[in-house]
Amino acid sequence: MSQYKKAADIKVGCIGYGGAFNMGRAHLNEMAKAGMTPTAVAELDPARLRVAEKDFPGIQTFTDVGAMLRTSDVNLLAIITPHNTHAKLAIQCLRAGRNVVCEKPLAITTEECDAMIREARKRKLVLSTYHNRHWDGHILEAVRRIRAKDRPLGDLVRVECRMGGWGKPGDWWRSSKTISGGILYDWGVHLLEYALQIIDSEMTEVSSYAHKGFWSAQTKWGKDGIEDESTAVVRFKSGCMLTLRISSIESNSKPGIVEFVGTKGTYVMDFGSLDLITHGAAGETVSTKAGNPPGEGWKLYQNIADHLTKGEKLIITPEWSRRPIHILDLANRSVMLGRAVPTKYG
Repeated sequence: MSQYKKAADIKVGCIGYGGAFNMGRAHLNEMAKAGMTPTAVAELDPARLRVAEKDFPGIQTFTDVGAMLRTSDVNLLAIITPHNTHAKLAIQCLRAGRNVVCEKPLAITTEECDAMIREARKRKLVLSTYHNRHWDGHILEAVRRIRAKDRPLGDLVRVECRMGGWGKPGDWWRSSKTISGGILYDWGVHLLEYALQIIDSEMTEVSSYAHKGFWSAQTKWGKDGIEDESTAVVRFKSGCMLTLRISSIESNSKPGIVEFVGTKGTYVMDFGSLDLITHGAAGETVSTKAGNPPGEGWKLYQNIADHLTKGEKLIITPEWSRRPIHILDLANRSVMLGRAVPTKYG
């Protein structure tokens, strides 16, 4: 897809300029670094709009998305809002002829993802997700080492994704089940995206188990609070098994955020380090520890700019972004049904 002569012709903006992590400023800065032109911001809070005007002098500001779409000539919008608003806002922008990048997760349900994908295809527009962690140094190094010609792990048997600690969630919207989708929808989406770069097979079913009620009564969300802990188990056609566990009641956290287990070795991936455990000719265990290279998250918006100007292949497609959401959607269904749920497609 090549729509623009140069990156500067792509006028970009964001929906949401909240104070948490200053993500609005971060998105616009990364878009600008890729050569695109910051043009518009839509945000409900007038105080945050004043911050946007200070960060980007001359930028157009709106308190209403509809008004922005009617009066601004912005071409590409980043949606930086609570998870349960992504689908509605993305479809609204796509119908107005705008390209869209959603903060992760793309949406909460498979049905929402499919509706967004249909709209983007119908209008031949870009729909992507801010999976900038696709280029984190630790997963780049894991892909390089695990997929090396000597295949140090052998056949991939099991992948364990995990993150947790012991502590009450805050009272922000990410602690609401309705708004966020659940405890698995924050870091869990990143961990699944990492794992799916390595697992080369179609999914067949998802099972999930959750505990809820310990922390939620102590937050403002009450019964709508997120789970204390949730575990999703995914079966693949290859025979590989993927587990994802996110916990706020974990009192004995394990090393590593993703562990790849194969017939010949194990790879423990952490943010700053790696441990490749293999076996020598005599069967002795060999542990190779090393650091990880720096991340290259800037490549996400560079790829989108190159896609729109040079027709380069889009790396984070909506179909790719759909896969983690399909797992999490089926995990929610599995908890409600008390059984495994088959996937529609992997």
